[in-house]
Amino acid sequence: MRNSAKAAETSNALSGTSQLTEIPLQPSRGKGRDFTRRRKPGYTKGVKDLRDFLEVLEQEGELARISVAVSPELEIAEVTDRVCKGPSELNKALFFERVSGYRIPVLTNLFGSPKRMALALRARTLEELEERLEKPLRLLEGPVGIVEGGRILTEFLRSMVPRPKLLRHAPCQREIFRGKEADLSVLPILKGWPEDGGRFITLPQVVTRDPETGKRNVGMYRLQVVDERTLLVHWQRHKGGAHHAKEASRKGINKIPCAVALGGDPAAIWAASAPLPPSLDEYTFASWLRGSSLEMVPCVSQPLEVPAHAEIVIEGYVDLEDLRDEGPFGDHTGFYTPKEPFPAMHLTAITMRRDPLYPATVMGIPPMEDFFMGQATERLFLPLLRLVLPEIRDLYMPPEGVFHNLVLVSIRKTFPGQGRKVIHGLWGLGMMSLAKAIVVVDDEVDVRNPREVAWYTLGNVDWKRDVIITEGPVDQLDHPSPFPCFGGKIGIDATRKLPEEGHVRPWPKPVRMSREVREEVDRKWPEILEALRK
Repeated sequence: MRNSAKAAETSNALSGTSQLTEIPLQPSRGKGRDFTRRRKPGYTKGVKDLRDFLEVLEQEGELARISVAVSPELEIAEVTDRVCKGPSELNKALFFERVSGYRIPVLTNLFGSPKRMALALRARTLEELEERLEKPLRLLEGPVGIVEGGRILTEFLRSMVPRPKLLRHAPCQREIFRGKEADLSVLPILKGWPEDGGRFITLPQVVTRDPETGKRNVGMYRLQVVDERTLLVHWQRHKGGAHHAKEASRKGINKIPCAVALGGDPAAIWAASAPLPPSLDEYTFASWLRGSSLEMVPCVSQPLEVPAHAEIVIEGYVDLEDLRDEGPFGDHTGFYTPKEPFPAMHLTAITMRRDPLYPATVMGIPPMEDFFMGQATERLFLPLLRLVLPEIRDLYMPPEGVFHNLVLVSIRKTFPGQGRKVIHGLWGLGMMSLAKAIVVVDDEVDVRNPREVAWYTLGNVDWKRDVIITEGPVDQLDHPSPFPCFGGKIGIDATRKLPEEGHVRPWPKPVRMSREVREEVDRKWPEILEALRK
């Protein structure tokens, strides 16, 4: 392993940064089903499942109980959409206690704010996640490739966090339904938008194994309900599950085991959505985030393991020859995804906890919950990007860009052509290769302020010199591209230009007030502010 002399030191640093900091509690004010047992200081360390997380949210004033009866068809989605786009003080996780026609409550918007997303990953802020991973990686010497960086990270995590722990019995198997008794109609699966093709499971952990290597993949792929025992699995061709399907077909295997876990540890739920390096197991990464091994249990009808504290587990096999039209679906892009053929999953069992809860997420025009899940991805993987492109200072994917449509990057520029180097470098890194537009600015620009980026870019770009237009891979959900998964891309180098880049004129400085004047006005500002308020 590269930099092996530093491995032990880095492992210790990574372990040290994973220590959990106390977060002050607020008094309990919940009603109905009780999630408010008093927890000890440092309580995030004791969270092992969705119920513990709800307890934390309730004590933090981040959970709203909806006691009025609502329908899982469109109504829950409409309520969630209004909350996501409403005032921040009303943006809470939603616990729908009475779902029309079902005995199982529904949870939405669990991760729909920076605070809740950070709490789910055992942090006070999303920035803390970046710091936890960046500190040990600083000990590595020099830039590395993304594959090697992912391998280094994997070895570090394995050295300090035991592998997920396998149990013989688990809460998620208190109730077991096999064969024809496994019936999806008992679950309050949502229909999100009027023209959706049906009901969709939207917050799953879809577990499969590579038929060649046996390596596990956990992905968050929507699942459309066909009937009581059949789902359609929307794994896009760039995803790990689709890779497993391709490997199986290559080996002449037509059916692959599959399990769908709903609920469990919030870190495991998020990890299913994360674009991890191929060498890093999602549940191992969740174990590092939570500070202890994730407890797993063997499925009752398939050769797979699932989180022991999940609320509901759907087991079955994906028939790669049984392709059916999936969709339409109102997606995170804000548009309906059209019908496309995807394979069917045939159920062999459903297991669940006693009195289970059903977690879901609602997609739609941003901002929605998935934006904050993406922000966690930004913060956690920025240190890994810097292993490959050390000049990167910050990176931001604004909600309007729905992740893959726009990436804003600031760099510390030291040589000509460096902005173009970063654009091409990002297009060569994993899921970042799907980015349609990348804008690179200098390091004094706050990329998390799109207005500042727009001002700086529009003022600094020469549209003939500084624009890269090319073709390449795009997200499968990208509807304007003329062909599926392949289309046009643009890179904009908005950094200040050097003489070696053909700019021989002086480059102007931005206008800035002197520090002395700012400090003097700061002293006088309270009196001025009082006059302004009259």
